Amino acid sequence: MRIFLITMIVLLSACSTSPTGRSQFLLYSPSALDQMGSEAFAALKKQEPISHDIAVNLYVQCVARATLKGLLNDDGDPDRWEIVVFASEEANAFALPGGKIGVYTGMLKVATTQDQLAAVIGHEIAHVVAEHSNERISTQAATQMGLSLANSSGVNPNVQALLGVGAEYGVLLPYSRAQESEADLIGLDIMARAGFNPQASVEVWKNMEAKYGSQPPEFLLTHPGYHTRMTDLNLDMPEAMIIYEEVKARGVHPNCHL
Repeated sequence: MRIFLITMIVLLSACSTSPTGRSQFLLYSPSALDQMGSEAFAALKKQEPISHDIAVNLYVQCVARATLKGLLNDDGDPDRWEIVVFASEEANAFALPGGKIGVYTGMLKVATTQDQLAAVIGHEIAHVVAEHSNERISTQAATQMGLSLANSSGVNPNVQALLGVGAEYGVLLPYSRAQESEADLIGLDIMARAGFNPQASVEVWKNMEAKYGSQPPEFLLTHPGYHTRMTDLNLDMPEAMIIYEEVKARGVHPNCHL
């Protein structure tokens, strides 16, 4: 009982709120996440081939640095971020705590314009801004803690197995989908404030669907389905377009070309 009470106190003290007002569960300090992100990025640079194509690097750097200016705090200083292009056909990109951005060359075949690439990078930056990495590992740690408590309390092994499945499909995956949806909308705001056309965000998912085709049932996905993402983006599009037009009227319009 004492262990249970201590656990509950720790979990309750970790409650926080995301930039959109969604409740979050965060166990780790920002400095701890920055260190984890920097270490993970350093390891990745040793494992993955890095592109030395000058034109591609200049283009990605241009789009990423311009997108970062859409942030409304000191994190928007491009000089605080390390941007690396990885030579891989995988259509992927990511951002990590500690100011790290990675873009795979394969993503340039899906995000085919500067605005589309800004949508992808804005989405990934949004994960960092909203502390989604912290939220994910905190949720996983709490889930493991709960399963360990069930194990120590003599719960039937078959019930334990069901608890594991329930944790995956009832907590971890929906949490991830919530984060992805939130990053889409925060990223939409970031790219608009940076002077990129928000409508390109929907085009990215049309391109992704054309490239990869159908998906499994959405409840089995860590990400929302293509059509869910496009619908949600379009719902927030009028507000994003107002921001974009205001920024464009001030003469802010990135000019990145490959």
